[in-house]
Order: sequence, then structure tokens, then C-alpha cells
Amino acid sequence: FYGTDDERIYYPVGEDMAYIYTADTDDVRSEGMSYGMMICVQMDKQEEFDRLWKWAKTHMQHKSGEFKGYFAWQMNTNGTIKDNTPAADGEEYFATSLLFASARWGNGEGIYNYNKEAQEILKTMLHQADDGQGVNMFNKEHKMPVFCPIGNAATFSDPSYHLPHFYELFAQWSYEEDRSFWEEAAKASREYLKKACHPVTGLCAEYAEYDGTPCTKGQNIWGRHDWYYSDAYRTIANIALDYAWFGADEWEVEEGKHFLKFFCETAGEEHQDGIFAIDGTVIPGKALHPVAMTAVNAQAGLLVQNEHALACVRKFWNTPLRTGNRRYYDNCLYFFAFLALSGNYRIY
Repeated sequence: FYGTDDERIYYPVGEDMAYIYTADTDDVRSEGMSYGMMICVQMDKQEEFDRLWKWAKTHMQHKSGEFKGYFAWQMNTNGTIKDNTPAADGEEYFATSLLFASARWGNGEGIYNYNKEAQEILKTMLHQADDGQGVNMFNKEHKMPVFCPIGNAATFSDPSYHLPHFYELFAQWSYEEDRSFWEEAAKASREYLKKACHPVTGLCAEYAEYDGTPCTKGQNIWGRHDWYYSDAYRTIANIALDYAWFGADEWEVEEGKHFLKFFCETAGEEHQDGIFAIDGTVIPGKALHPVAMTAVNAQAGLLVQNEHALACVRKFWNTPLRTGNRRYYDNCLYFFAFLALSGNYRIY
């Protein structure tokens, strides 16, 4: 969070706000703001949490229109909108971090009534379109998060958006009428991840259809997202945290074995920072976020304790934080891995 301008991602604004800075694109994202809040509540940093939340609430959350109640996924640092569409991972992390803040610090007044704010986000995610306007963030038929709640992008998902360990908590703490949906969503996501992750390599695509197959929609708009690439790195970290918190499905252990074997034996040192088809085929080029890859590979050690896990944890321990323009994504996943592996990524 702190350090030189080549290191820090946390930028205070005025007396009571702050944002998480995405340096490579010179903007602020709902993903990063909600990640920052989760890091703060885990680290017992309430002042930083409140500053981030006020910036997000003030500038990112739509007050009207088809996205009312959602958060614009991409903002300029001056608080103006860069892209007004929402992305489900931001809302999921906002809601969970607020629920944890409520439990850890208690509720305040106004926007600092953390529990009330979390409940309204959860309600919006499931019911925003109930009046016929807009699109819900979860597909009611499949019980899964959509890639983003607009047009063609609402017809497929992103495996890294599937957070069954969060949905288990929503099933306990959300408004009572939605608890059964969240319970079903946790089960649906665990089954979906079995389909999205390759049975030999353990890799998944950035975007995937509701049946788990890599998504090729919108390639002329968004480019290729049917490979194991940036978004996809988070999936194994999510699976590992789900198992650490709930131990709900032994398949997750097998997934960890396949995933770690691929990186330690098949990919090897030569391709540790490569781009892959989900079957392990090497795609020409290098990953944009090699430190993030190192971090999530280590976090897979929560699933299985063997020589592959030890090698990945050792590599992570010896890898410094990233500096420069691409530090944001890499270092957020790095921070989450450190929290998880040290036993400090906790339910509050």
C-alpha cells in the first residue's frame, strides 16, 4: 500500500478518501478497490478501509439508470467514469469485505453501516433487473455470475468470478429470502469449476461458457480470452481458499495436484511465465503478470502438501514484490497469497 511511487498502489485523496491505482492503464477499478478493502479488513486497517469505501461509494456506484446500485468497473483517478459497465468480481468483494468489516469493527452511521451496505449490494446483484430494467449479476437459471450484466456479456461467465467460499457466507448472512439461492450458487460454482478446469493440467480459460468450455465470444471486441491468462490465475487461488475455509469438495485437492504437477513438471522453469491453452499447449508470448502466477501457484499449496507445493511456496517466498507500471494486479494477488498461506485470510 505504501512506499515510493514505483511501489505503492494506495493513494489518499483529501481528508477521508483514497483509491487503489492501476498504473499500467492509469485508472481505478472496482476490482482493485474491493481487493483493497478486503486487504484492509484482513489487516485491521479501518481508516484505509473507510477511505477506499467512501471513494467507491461516492464515485463508482451508479445512482440511477440501467446499472443503478452497481459499481462502474473502470474510473479515472479524478473520480469520473472511464467505463460505466459493472463487473461481478467487484461487487462480490465489496459485499464480503463489508460483511467482514461489520463483524470485525461494528457498524457505523450512513455509508459506514457496513452490514446494511453489504446487504443492499447483495440484493442488487440478484434483483436489479426484477422490474424489467437492466440485467442481474447472477444468471438465475445457472446460479452463476455473468461476465458483466450487459448484452452478450451476460451469456457467459468468468471462472475466476466464481467464489463459492463467499456464497457460503452470503447463504448465512444475506436477506433471508435470498439465502437458498446463495446456497445453490455455492454448489453450482463448485460443479462449474470441475468443468472449467482441464482434467489433466488444472488450467482454465479467462472466460468460459456456462458449461465450462472456453469462451470465444467477442474476440473482435475483447481479444482472446479462451487461454490460461491474466484473469484465469485467480481461479486456483479461489479454489484453494474455498478448501481452506470449508473443505467442501475433495475434487479441489485433486485439482491442486494436477495444477501443481503441470507447472512443476510439464511447464517447468522454461515456461513458468508462459501463456497456455487450457490443455497445456504453449502459446507464443509471455505473461503480463508473472509475479501473480508465482503467487497463485504458491497458494495452491493450501490444497496439497507435496514436493511441488513446497517448490512453489519457496519460489514465492524468494520473489520480491513487483515495481513499476504493472505492480497493481501482481501485488494484490501476492498480498492475498501471503494472507492465505500464513493463515491470516480469515472469515470475520
